[in-house]
Amino acid sequence: MSSTAERAADRGPDQDRVWTVAEHLDDILGHVHPLEPIELQLLDAQGCVLVEDVTVPGALPPFDNSSMDGYAVRTADVAAATEDHPAVLTVVGDIAAGSGDLPAVGPGEAARIMTGAPVPPGGQAIVPVEWTDGGLDSGPVTHMPARGSDPHGGSGRVRVFRPVREGQHVRTRGSDADAGELALRAGTLLGAPQLGLLAALGRATVKVRPRPRVVVLSTGSELVQPGEEVGPGRIHDSNSFQLTAAAREAGAIAYRVGAVADEAATLRAAVEDQLVRADVVVTSGGVSVGAYDVVKEAMHEVHFRKLAMQPGKPQGFGRVGPENTPLLALPGNPVSSYVSFELFVRPVIRTMLGSADVHRTIVQAVCPEGVASSPKDRRQFLRGWYEPATLDGPATVSPVGGAGSHLIKAMAHANALIVVPEDVTQVAPGAEVDVVLLA
Repeated sequence: MSSTAERAADRGPDQDRVWTVAEHLDDILGHVHPLEPIELQLLDAQGCVLVEDVTVPGALPPFDNSSMDGYAVRTADVAAATEDHPAVLTVVGDIAAGSGDLPAVGPGEAARIMTGAPVPPGGQAIVPVEWTDGGLDSGPVTHMPARGSDPHGGSGRVRVFRPVREGQHVRTRGSDADAGELALRAGTLLGAPQLGLLAALGRATVKVRPRPRVVVLSTGSELVQPGEEVGPGRIHDSNSFQLTAAAREAGAIAYRVGAVADEAATLRAAVEDQLVRADVVVTSGGVSVGAYDVVKEAMHEVHFRKLAMQPGKPQGFGRVGPENTPLLALPGNPVSSYVSFELFVRPVIRTMLGSADVHRTIVQAVCPEGVASSPKDRRQFLRGWYEPATLDGPATVSPVGGAGSHLIKAMAHANALIVVPEDVTQVAPGAEVDVVLLA
């Protein structure tokens, strides 16, 4: 490990300058690239981004099929059907979904059919079973004696009380998509409907950028795992849970390592042990100027900076291990840690994922209460509750809790961050502000 003097030299002449939020983020994203594409089974590709256009190989659906349980009929045979004068048709067979051998429907005939089953030859429309007597005097048809050599034949009857038009209740071949049509465009995030479409097209695998693997560690000898008793001077570790959950919400596969004691050798060993399963490492705590700021002591590859922001002034970024794995060192206060994740770690995850949606949405909203004070020359990110515009008024946002970086309860009740620029020290009541949407 480098000495303190060597580490100071490594950080260069601007080690003590104050960086803007944009400068720090640009530096991070300049060292991060989308992960290499791989072929995955469909369910393993959930949450991944497609890297190639997918076209429809054949018509979808591949054949005309029934959208209702009922009877396949010729429309002329039921054109005059009413409740008082139903059309009476001979039932010539049953057609279940998956049937391949279909009875032909001739004049005066009908075939009982299930939803999704192929429309038989001669069938022009489907009469829903609710528009009939259900063939109550016919009984099961499939096993009735054949009419001549026709295995679907029968002498059952069905009464039809309403007419149908040609094609009614029939899903026609290619009505969803035609062969050669674009099904999904490269860059699509694969969720449940997209995976369902790929399966319907017959795709067992798909080429995607994998979800990045994020390892989360908290630092601090004072940290105790939830469920354990806390003694004097001890607190429960919340950051590792908060950041792991945030990484998963951003689209990553996240691994929570938990709390590491304030010992440089222990932390470095923990990070090095995790690199085998990490595309990104995220630590919280140990990045300030105290005597026990263990991340600074242990990770000499990481550049530590002061940012013109509140909360989250101390930040660190570097690349570690043989694969130059990005490591983002976040402050330890829970709110500082979460805000820093949203501003810096989430864009890293989204970039690696190959998503076009790298940053959170920023909107403008009226702040009825205003902001009484904001630190000069620092961009403040206040927890807020955002309400979208309605017919009665514009979008609004209200501060939630105080500005303290330890107020995790207030963070849990916020759905947005109110942004107060560096050159603004107060926001007048009713003024418009930028809002980062967290939901």
